Amino acid sequence: MQIKRYGITYMGHAYFFGYGSLVNRDTHDYGDAHIAQLRGWRRVWRHTSLRQVAYLTVIRDDTSCIDGLIASVPGQDWAALDARERAYDRIAAAHQVTHSLAHQPDIAVYAIPDGYHTKPTETHPALLSYVDVVIQGYLREFGEDGARRFFDTTDGWDETPVLNDRADPVYPRHRRLSGDEHDFVDTQLRDRGIRILTR
Repeated sequence: MQIKRYGITYMGHAYFFGYGSLVNRDTHDYGDAHIAQLRGWRRVWRHTSLRQVAYLTVIRDDTSCIDGLIASVPGQDWAALDARERAYDRIAAAHQVTHSLAHQPDIAVYAIPDGYHTKPTETHPALLSYVDVVIQGYLREFGEDGARRFFDTTDGWDETPVLNDRADPVYPRHRRLSGDEHDFVDTQLRDRGIRILTR
C-alpha cells in the first residue's frame, strides 16, 4: 500500500506534534521540545496492514483536545521521521496546536489515513512495551494527572487487547521504566479492565 505524503510548504521553523511514543524524549533526538495541545483530533488505538501490531493514531473530532509534545525538525529534514511514522500521513496542523513558543512555527501531525486502519484484535494487539514508553513520556511531561488524562482521552481501550511483552520487548524503541512507572501503568490498565494477553 502506498501512503501519500501531504504536500506542506514550510516557510520557517518546522515542528511535529507527537501524541504517543514521540512524547517520550528518550525515543528521539529532536530538540527544542515543548508541551502542547492539539484541537480537532482524537487519539485512538488502531491497526494498519503496514504493521503487525496496533498503535496509536488520531482521527478528526472537532470536540476533542489532547496533550502532546512539539519538537523542531532540524533543517526541515523529515526523512527520518517519515520513515519512523511510515504507516502515517504527515498533515499540516499548526492552526490546531496551542503552545508556549513566541513564534508561530509550521507544525505537522501524523495520522493513519482514513480507510487504512481497523480495530485491534488478538492477532494484532497493542504492545505493553509500547504502552510503557508512551506513559513514561506522559508521566515526565504532564505528571500523574496528565498520564491519567492520556488514558481518559484515548479511545479504543475496551476493544484493544494488550500483549505483555515486557520480559522480551517487541517494540523497537522500548525503554526501561522505574518500578513506580510500571506500577502506575499496571494500575491504570487494571482499573480500566483492559485485557492483557500473555505470550
